Amino acid sequence: MHCDPRFSRVREVFERQFADGEELGAAFAVYLDGELVVDLWGGAADRHTGRAWEAGTPVFAYSCTKALTAAVALSVIDDVTAPVTRFWPEFATRETTVEHLLTHQAGLPVIEDPVPVESFEDLPAIAGRLARQRPLWQPGTAHGYHALTYGFLVGEVVRRVTGRSIGSLVASEIAGPHALDLWVGAPDDVIDRAARLTTRPPSGTAPAPATPMPPGTPAGEAALDPDSLMNRALGNPGMNLLKGGANHPVVLRAGWPGAGVVTTAKALAGFYRTLIAGDLLPRDRLKDALRRRVEGPDRVLLLDSSFGLGFSRPSTTFLTPPKAVEAFGHGGLGGSLGLGDPARGLALGYVMNRLAGSVTGSLRAYRLTEAVYACL
Repeated sequence: MHCDPRFSRVREVFERQFADGEELGAAFAVYLDGELVVDLWGGAADRHTGRAWEAGTPVFAYSCTKALTAAVALSVIDDVTAPVTRFWPEFATRETTVEHLLTHQAGLPVIEDPVPVESFEDLPAIAGRLARQRPLWQPGTAHGYHALTYGFLVGEVVRRVTGRSIGSLVASEIAGPHALDLWVGAPDDVIDRAARLTTRPPSGTAPAPATPMPPGTPAGEAALDPDSLMNRALGNPGMNLLKGGANHPVVLRAGWPGAGVVTTAKALAGFYRTLIAGDLLPRDRLKDALRRRVEGPDRVLLLDSSFGLGFSRPSTTFLTPPKAVEAFGHGGLGGSLGLGDPARGLALGYVMNRLAGSVTGSLRAYRLTEAVYACL
């Protein structure tokens, strides 16, 4: 492990979260001005076997994928104001633009009919279901988190433009050239050594508090209602239909562009390092992508959210320290986080295998991020 003495406070927070029983296995990495200043890992990759979390242990990081998908889309689509039908003629709603897809304004947060397990790896077929649906609101008039459908929608536009999947492009244009251990659609050898996700605390410890949806609030009530828009958006395709859920090889291999990345913390931070360095997108294009397109009440999460073109900006659903006014990135269900800050030359990644019991994650990533900013 490595921790620059300037960031000793970060290591203290990381170790305290293990001591307090919040972590089973986890990793955290930070780049500052291109230099790796923090690279920490620890705990168990598998609670059943006790297999140790090692330097190169990858793990499924859910919606951290969305930032990768956004970067790929922005590298191959010149005009995000173009209608989706320019690239995807079968798409039914002609007023929907690519920008609407990237900013969760398309009104298609839910796949109405259940996706059968045998179709989980057929991404064009899943996208075809969405192409035929009527939006739940007029595109561009509101935003609501497209938890899974974001990836199928944006991914299909990219496939129509390039003939290739998001996973293939991430491999050839991001992971390969920059030596990053991340995959949107993991091969078998990576699946074999990936950490296994769990919601249970480490053996011998009491469950640590997460940050559940506030009880008695619209968001809290929606989280408890299986028929709410929130749970419908999160639950189809249903990973829980497979034994082990997101640990199942089908999910890890499928490469869903909205929730499909398998990565190490160092690789996730490395992605943001290369992004803010201008190596993946021209800096002016990234600056435009980070401009807040939407903010305020989210129709799906029923909390305030804010998005640029595929990237989260600071809000209730993307908590950042007060100093992180220029930060952007994306979190993942259960608590993982990728973040970049061009103004400070900062890039970080946090992954873990003990999932928090809330769609908004826990405070683990926030505490680590707060410690980083306190050290700058």
